[in-house]
Amino acid sequence: MRHIRLVVEYDGTHLSGWQRQDNAPTVQQHLEEALAKLLTHETRISGASRTDAGVHARGQVASFHTERTIPLHGIRRGLNSMLPDAIAIRDASEVGADFHPRFSATGKHYRYTLYRGANRSPRWRDRAWHHPEALDVAAMRVGAAALCGVHDFAAFRAAGCSAKTTVRRLESVELTELPDDLLVVDVRGNAFLRNMVRILVGTLVDVGTGRFEPSQVAEIIASKDRTRAGLTAPARGLELVEVRYDGRRPGPAIDV
Repeated sequence: MRHIRLVVEYDGTHLSGWQRQDNAPTVQQHLEEALAKLLTHETRISGASRTDAGVHARGQVASFHTERTIPLHGIRRGLNSMLPDAIAIRDASEVGADFHPRFSATGKHYRYTLYRGANRSPRWRDRAWHHPEALDVAAMRVGAAALCGVHDFAAFRAAGCSAKTTVRRLESVELTELPDDLLVVDVRGNAFLRNMVRILVGTLVDVGTGRFEPSQVAEIIASKDRTRAGLTAPARGLELVEVRYDGRRPGPAIDV
């Protein structure tokens, strides 16, 4: 039995997230339907991250099993010929039986994009949060520093989050100002809670507008109270950039 790993890119604008649903199009659904045609048998595909509706990815990782002997380039090309324009396979490789896209992952990199122009931008409509109000990026960087390290991020998870523990390790939270009035927030960590990155960004934006002082970020973490943190930033600005598999899982045991 072969075990195939895929690297998947998608525009989540008109998709209802990764996970298969009964009444809405999802990435998992499209992949499984395309695989059934290509392989001539049904197969279940697992993913590294359950991205929400509207969230994008350039480095989602998924895997499936098959006994078919189709070469890897044939799998990639075949799927790309069947998938909708919003989804594409960037790479296909064979992995061991013990590999799991989610549980073998040692880290993830998410990027959140804000568009700060005075006027709305059709170009960034589905790829960034339009936030024309002035932001103090220096203050946001001070607040971001408090997020790094091992913390209980209970204050930064959605109400429906089912993780067994809310302890996570953030390696870095970097803010970069780019041309065309863009501000990107790159967040790297060992694992993430539901809506965690979007709530982190919403909280940092509140620091940037002066609603919170940078020092309050540490207080919000310590409170473990979701009502103390900022709003949940819109899904359209979030992208899963990369899932890391380097064999190292330092820090506390976590439920990813």
